[in-house]
Amino acid sequence: MNFSFDKQIERRNTRAVKWDLVKSLYGDEDVLPMWVADMDFEAPPAVTQALTERAKHGVFGYTFTDTVLQDTITEWLAYKHNWEVNRASILYSPGVIATLYMAIQTFTEVGDKVLIQTPVYPPFYDIVKNHDRQLEKNQLILDGDTYRIDFEDFENKLKQGVKAFILCNPHNPVGRVWTKDELAKMVALCKQYDVLILSDEIHADLVFSPNKHLPVAKIDPEMADNIITCMSPTKTFNLAGLQVSYAIVSNKQKREALEKTFHKQGMHILNTMGITALEAAYQDGRDWLDGLMEQLKENLNYLTNAFSNRNEVKVFQPEGTYLVWLDFRALNLSQADLKNFLQKEAKVGLNDGASFGEEGNGFMRMNIACPLESVKEGTKRIIKALDRL
Repeated sequence: MNFSFDKQIERRNTRAVKWDLVKSLYGDEDVLPMWVADMDFEAPPAVTQALTERAKHGVFGYTFTDTVLQDTITEWLAYKHNWEVNRASILYSPGVIATLYMAIQTFTEVGDKVLIQTPVYPPFYDIVKNHDRQLEKNQLILDGDTYRIDFEDFENKLKQGVKAFILCNPHNPVGRVWTKDELAKMVALCKQYDVLILSDEIHADLVFSPNKHLPVAKIDPEMADNIITCMSPTKTFNLAGLQVSYAIVSNKQKREALEKTFHKQGMHILNTMGITALEAAYQDGRDWLDGLMEQLKENLNYLTNAFSNRNEVKVFQPEGTYLVWLDFRALNLSQADLKNFLQKEAKVGLNDGASFGEEGNGFMRMNIACPLESVKEGTKRIIKALDRL
């Protein structure tokens, strides 16, 4: 089945964070938003149909999860990641960040050290700081056209008493899909120093060939009980507003402890439409996802080619996610001036690189999960502004 990813959908006046907050965030309604990580594509037709049919029923009472839903998830993980998961290890949550918050509350204490790899998704900082834990940073090494892990620093930080490590794989914002060797080395070190791994794998399904996502919990069966993997169909199928996710927690004691924390916070039930969407997406969204990845690759190729002969901007090739890390350091602008240039002169709304940590100064993040014409428009706006500069 062919799916159209070139349809321009009017999202304004739908309470869309990406579009309806443009003026308040960027000061100008004419700014083209290419920031927050949701897509400007319609969800798979199977999802829309399932939600429509559920809405027609007209009753939206309390909804429970069952073995059919569990089997839908385990079948997806087997299909997409060759990962055989015990259905009993699934724990539901309204979102990956919510799960990480609950995990930090459950498995660490005030003052404990928690490690992240920077530059990284801004909520990771909040997860640590909002719980009065001590933030430890393993800064990624910028090595030419890619980023790699500083393993010497990684081990040194673990030696200093780190209790938990929040892994981002695929990595947001730099787009790395960590290799088996990289994951194995991190797992071995965390095993050696008895560090809990909390793995955010929400972008796992969005990986460009020939790269392959490998769930970190598959690396070492002996370490799997000390890994909590957070996943969701929301990024994959553009369902973020439906707030549905799950964690794979193979250790029964850890799973029960985490579930108890969720209940303490009153988060013990998913919303009806989120359940419906997850089931439809995983059961009938495979062809749509294949089409999406083709469109994202076309968008990325256009963006890369457009800036290929521009010294002012360097495009990092993401191995996964639909988020592109752009290096503007050649402009020699302060971060404030860079933001002002892109907002006021180019009229393009990107994510501020500094929001991912100080290592992001001079960088910006662009969301290319939109029709190719939108990518072209945003790119042309930046190039015209650069020409004027």
